[in-house]
Amino acid sequence: MTHLSSRHSAANTPARVGRIVPKALLAVAVGLALASCSNSDNAAADGSTATSNETLNLYNWSEYMPQEILDGFEAETGISVNYTTFDSNEAMYAKLKLLDDSSQYDLAIPSTYYVEKMAKEGLLQELDKSKLSNFKNLDTSFTNTKVDPENKYSIPYMWGSTGLAINGDTVDPSTVNSWNDLWRPEYKGQVMLTNDVREVFGMALLTLGYSGNSSNPDEIKAAYDKLTTLMPNVKTFNSDATRMPYIEGETALGMTWNGEAVMANDEGLTSLVYKYPTEGAILWMDNFVIPKNAKQVDAAHKFIDYLLRPENAKIVSEEIGYASPNVAARELMDEDVRNNPTIYPSKEVLAKAEFQEDVGDEALQLYQQYWDKLKTGR
Repeated sequence: MTHLSSRHSAANTPARVGRIVPKALLAVAVGLALASCSNSDNAAADGSTATSNETLNLYNWSEYMPQEILDGFEAETGISVNYTTFDSNEAMYAKLKLLDDSSQYDLAIPSTYYVEKMAKEGLLQELDKSKLSNFKNLDTSFTNTKVDPENKYSIPYMWGSTGLAINGDTVDPSTVNSWNDLWRPEYKGQVMLTNDVREVFGMALLTLGYSGNSSNPDEIKAAYDKLTTLMPNVKTFNSDATRMPYIEGETALGMTWNGEAVMANDEGLTSLVYKYPTEGAILWMDNFVIPKNAKQVDAAHKFIDYLLRPENAKIVSEEIGYASPNVAARELMDEDVRNNPTIYPSKEVLAKAEFQEDVGDEALQLYQQYWDKLKTGR
């Protein structure tokens, strides 16, 4: 299959991401690309493409929306899509908060722990679910969560994990099973980390036996101290397309998002192995939200509902390699996709994994301070 997206440019370039614990799983565990216009099966009956003067401004992770979806939506509705990307929840949040009054964005896809934060701060508007006829296709494990009861502000888009990536051509995958293995001295200058403060600190916290969602200043400081000892091994930070440093031979092992590992395998790096660390993987879910001052609110609802159609949700999941919360879409998927443990982890893996949650502003500021120190001190 051809991939046009990474959790994290719908353009022909390239994970997390904050996440929430779905109820059923708890028990077990700024560039623009104007979407091109094309005819589709959903075009008008006379074969013409729908026309409209509307433009939907979509703010999303890099490589996280297939061009086929953008083209199909525009062909059916006539609504153009301006696609702008970000590479971290923090960057997305800062941009939306700074430009809140400018109505620059109509739809964004933050991770769930930022949905909770943004809703509390009044940065989001409530959704009109009467305009979302396909909401019923979502797995109830991923709806009505504690951070957004009744899905007032968010609709699940994709979910996935952050785990270990090992290039088997360079490193024997059987020797790397733990986050702690990244600290081994023989991997000096060979490790890639995601450019995501919560994920990197979450990894370090897990190696220390703490929750990846810790808000304890002493635990966060201990994670920082441990990460400083990892820096000699770190070659790069990447959250645009985490598979690329491995494909290009820049790094041999480190972190990646599960969808990026699937994409790397599909693009020819069949030696890249994705593993769930013994300490537990980092789980996340990304969601559609409508910023408070969005102009094209109706168009935003149309786009969400378009993505909730099973056939479209199936395209997204198969193109970008992440798990779909759309149960109707999963029923349409090939068995090898539904049963791929890299995409859909086992109950045993989920039982040890941890979804990202909001840690509060005070702790988040502390994380950011240590993050800045960590990266400037390299």
